[in-house]
Amino acid sequence: MAWSGLPVVTVRPTVFLESLFLRLAAAGVRDNDELTLPLGDSRTSPVSSVDVARAVSAILHEPASHIGHVYNLTGFESADLHHYADAFSEVLGRTVRYRDVPLSAWTDALRGFGVPTHLVNHLAAMAELHMLGRYDRLTDNLSKLTGRAPTSMHDFVKLHAAEFTRSEVTAV
Repeated sequence: MAWSGLPVVTVRPTVFLESLFLRLAAAGVRDNDELTLPLGDSRTSPVSSVDVARAVSAILHEPASHIGHVYNLTGFESADLHHYADAFSEVLGRTVRYRDVPLSAWTDALRGFGVPTHLVNHLAAMAELHMLGRYDRLTDNLSKLTGRAPTSMHDFVKLHAAEFTRSEVTAV
């Protein structure tokens, strides 16, 4: 869009906390105490969609001052999945480990769950880019736009703890 001459603002969030951890990893954490993803030892800085919405709201509040700017929005920190598994462990009070899985096995499982091919391909490309270090970045753009620190993994897990916890069915 920048080449078009239109008055645009570019917002580039990294991977969303909600997509990566609620959509793709919650079942593994809940059922097996594992973050099961094909990201190797790469580092990533996932950002909350709520934080991105706040940033976009700030831009839309006074758009003229943002025209032509590019905002790379990152999360609270850039770390590997072992670090994020430790955050899950701390918040949930049980040991959660990161288990790297082969990309092909992971995409086969996604297809088995009925995930559309175009989305599987997109997620596979994102996983490959993660392994190449493309998501290992950190900016203060979000804080500058919103006046707030990005949501930490600790706070995110705390907010969504029920989705990462097995429900206990008790017999009456």
